[in-house]
Parts: sequence; structure tokens; C-alpha cells
Amino acid sequence: MAEVRDIHEADRDAWHRLFSDYGVFYKTKFSAATLDGVWAWLMDAESDVCGVVAVDLGEVVGFAHYRQLPDTFTASTEWYLDDLYVQPESRGSGAATALVDAVAERAASDGGGTLRWITAADNTAAQSVYDRIATRTSWVTYERQT
Repeated sequence: MAEVRDIHEADRDAWHRLFSDYGVFYKTKFSAATLDGVWAWLMDAESDVCGVVAVDLGEVVGFAHYRQLPDTFTASTEWYLDDLYVQPESRGSGAATALVDAVAERAASDGGGTLRWITAADNTAAQSVYDRIATRTSWVTYERQT
């Protein structure tokens, strides 16, 4: 079972590989500027973006990025899980569940609220995990480039 901990500077190479693979999974090639920018957020204690990694036998096998947001429906805090990825060789090991649980624990210890995330409609493998650990909502997501 993977151990989950906060991401550290020493994780940069492993994170870079995994985050690039995550992009490929979603048919996106991250530019060097994007990789450097996200990494800078993760390493900046003042940034809204936080990260945790799943480590198995000393190897970083997955990550989750999350942030805290104001919730206008409750005038309190909610949490958003931006990205979650586990390398293919480690899927089914419980690493994804451990990552979500760790983010939820961090949110609970910092005031609680709702933890939300999205996944692609065709990502049925992830949905099978998410359906076990969370409630599927009826919300439809839209996006618009500006």
C-alpha cells in the first residue's frame, strides 16, 4: 500500500515524469513553461495549489494537486482536486484512494467543507474508484476559452 505525503523538492523528476504522462493520458503535451509554472506553484508555500504524492517502496507512483476555494453556497470553504494520476503499473494498488483520502484529511483538518473533482466521461477506470469513495453528482461542466 502506498504512503501519501506532501510533495517535496526532491520529487521534481518523478513528478515531472508523472505529470507529463498525465497530460498524455488526456491528449495534452505540457510545455516546459507549464511544467515549470505548476511546479513553482507546488513549491511555493503561499500558492493556492498544493500537492501530495503516493510513494510505494521508495518510488513516487502518483500525485494529486488540490486547492481551497470559497464556497458561495455555504459562505465557507470547499476544496477542489485539480489533478490525480497514478502510474499504470500501480493502478489497483489503492494509491488513488489513498491520495483522495489524504486530500480529504488535509481539508478536514483545515476547516472541512466539500471536496469536488471532475474526470473525463470516458475515464471509466477512474470512475469505478470514485464511485466507491464519493458521490457522483448530476452537475454538467462547461468551459469557455477567453
